[in-house]
Amino acid sequence: MASRFPDQTNVTTASNRDFWFRCPDAKQCGGCQLTTMPYKAQLRHKQAYMDSLFSDICAVQPIIGMENPFHYRNKVHAVFGTDKSGNPIAGIYQQGTHHLVPVRHCLLENELAGKIIQHITSLFKTFRWRIYNEYTHRGLIRHAVVRVSESTRQIMVTLVTTTFELPHLEQFVEAVLEVFPQITTIVLNQNTRVTSAVLGTKEKVLYGPGYIEDILLGKRFRISSRSFYQVNSRQTQVLYKTAIDSCIFQGTEVLLDAYCGTGTIGLCAADSVRRLIGIEINKDAVLDARLNAKTNGIDHASFLTGDAGTLLQNLVQEHILPDTVIMDPPRSGSSSPFLQTLLQVLPPHILYISCNPETLLRDLQVLIPKYTVQSIVPVDMFPGTQHVETVVQLSKGNRSSQNVRVEFSLEDMDMSGFRQGATYEAIQKWVQEKYGYHVTHLNIAQIKRKHGIIERENYYKPKSPDSRQPGCPEEKVKAIEAALKHFQMI
Repeated sequence: MASRFPDQTNVTTASNRDFWFRCPDAKQCGGCQLTTMPYKAQLRHKQAYMDSLFSDICAVQPIIGMENPFHYRNKVHAVFGTDKSGNPIAGIYQQGTHHLVPVRHCLLENELAGKIIQHITSLFKTFRWRIYNEYTHRGLIRHAVVRVSESTRQIMVTLVTTTFELPHLEQFVEAVLEVFPQITTIVLNQNTRVTSAVLGTKEKVLYGPGYIEDILLGKRFRISSRSFYQVNSRQTQVLYKTAIDSCIFQGTEVLLDAYCGTGTIGLCAADSVRRLIGIEINKDAVLDARLNAKTNGIDHASFLTGDAGTLLQNLVQEHILPDTVIMDPPRSGSSSPFLQTLLQVLPPHILYISCNPETLLRDLQVLIPKYTVQSIVPVDMFPGTQHVETVVQLSKGNRSSQNVRVEFSLEDMDMSGFRQGATYEAIQKWVQEKYGYHVTHLNIAQIKRKHGIIERENYYKPKSPDSRQPGCPEEKVKAIEAALKHFQMI
């Protein structure tokens, strides 16, 4: 955990230095809301905001800030337009409008990515490529997206156009690589729709493999032009480590990663669990997740395409019960059907990662009748902005029951009744919750006899010497034996 600032008790970061966000384009752009504050003040502001929202539910831990809060965005998106003289310019839309603000030196974006975009912009006039006009719908060049991996040093440039048939395209690629030879792949994406969406559905690779890779917590992930990936890789490692460490896995768990995207957090936690199941509605993301699992040699992970609530119900019907559910929904928060399914299934632990404190508060209000919020940890993923990422750990059971303290000595207790008296239903329930298997009374009786636990004469024995009973599968044998050990019966 990073050190605290000496002049405050509610903010955690790795640096005692102060940083000012002095951006000349801030008022026009609107992307940064806290540019008038030094970084320490930004963190205090966010901490106070989180305290005001969640203090009635759980004490909010100190917000985790960044060592260096500048140039952290690994994905830079530029919109192309023209100035009054008709010269190509690159920038971003003013917040809430389609007014293009030229930006040359953004304090949040990767500096190298910004330089690449400026160079690309300068080439359009040379190659006589006309900039797309969103009002007349004429022109060739719409957007550029540059993604940079700090861990692998790989760079992907995606140029969004209205057509694949650009004149002198090979020479354009050569001109870009001549100045920036460190670029590892260039992709041409075609978007002919009259839409505010940046990327189209068709693309072709002009140079390199068509993707880059990044490393998070020792795992390697493929990023294509249309992949969702956290834009702050440095702080994502902090976020994921904070989340995974709070789970305290034993290695026997079934982990469900809901809203899993390309599987990043689930795969980062996969080494600590027995089985990983990811659920994601975007089929392209699921394909990436499966590929990422294969790349990292993780063979006990599976990824399903569909609605999180529906698929969780299907898993329960198949007697697959997760020990921990990680949920990382979009800004709109979790769907109501998924929350209601959680309240029906009641997994022992839930880890909620949120990018919107207000929808997080709404969803926690649904869960807390059945769950206790154990911890709330804010993480500053987007310095300079109002946004706060949050890691929330929940455990099954209400707070009042967990506040009762009971002291006793095992030496003073008569354990014989407990050892002999764990019911078949209790053993069935334990096996199903822990391993996801449905075992019969006959299965349990067979294993109890195997270990010399005699109930009464002829209890679940064959009715005649010639009759045969179905055997208990090996995986269920081990599960039942684990239950008997849990109840101290063997």
